Amino acid sequence: MKKVLIIGATSAIAEAVARKFASRGDQLFLLARNAERLDSLLQDLRVRGAASAQGAAFDANATHEHERLLSEAMAALGTLDIVLIAHGTLGDQKACESSVDLTLQELQTNALSVIALLTRLANHFELQKHGSIAVISSVAGDRGRQSNYVYGTAKGALTFFLQGLRNRLSRSGVQVLTIKPGFVDTPMTTIFPKGPLWASPEKVASDILGALNKRRDVLYTPGFWRLIMLIIRAIPEAIFKRLSL
Repeated sequence: MKKVLIIGATSAIAEAVARKFASRGDQLFLLARNAERLDSLLQDLRVRGAASAQGAAFDANATHEHERLLSEAMAALGTLDIVLIAHGTLGDQKACESSVDLTLQELQTNALSVIALLTRLANHFELQKHGSIAVISSVAGDRGRQSNYVYGTAKGALTFFLQGLRNRLSRSGVQVLTIKPGFVDTPMTTIFPKGPLWASPEKVASDILGALNKRRDVLYTPGFWRLIMLIIRAIPEAIFKRLSL
């Protein structure tokens, strides 16, 4: 039985992961913004077989509350075997282009709030000398594109931070998993037309559990995104800037 903390637990991917943890009898503590949805999810997880399922309401950008909430989670679980950080927003790129405030808000939610959590969690795991930290970044952070470069900037910064954290914590036997989903069919992406490159939250959740079990460093999910992003990163800048991506 693993003791698992999920932050941003009512996102579609996090819910799918939580159900998989529950079905194998893990002990769960969830943090999420929407208290009503959180309560419903906790009830569902108990029915699915979780050894225990507790939680608390959580505002990612209220960084002054992070330490208290993490302490509450640790007190409930006793120790942390796995932490999954899954919160984030997919902002309006065009709106961000004309608003400094919106741009900074996107960077705060998608990068700085996660980094604040990771800074606290890293010190705990370093002393503990075991466990796994898994964080949902994005393929959007692999290269800046005009269609989503504010979101991509946040995810790129987060990916870079995780690289350094992995290098640091590997000496303590701690896994740091960077999760890079491509297109995922979630409520956050309902306005986008779907096609063959899109994956379900359940598919991504299965890939995440597999990567945790194999103690992987980086997960592209579905796996074909590794090749897609390899090609996109290899395009020379002189050509890339002419593309409508």
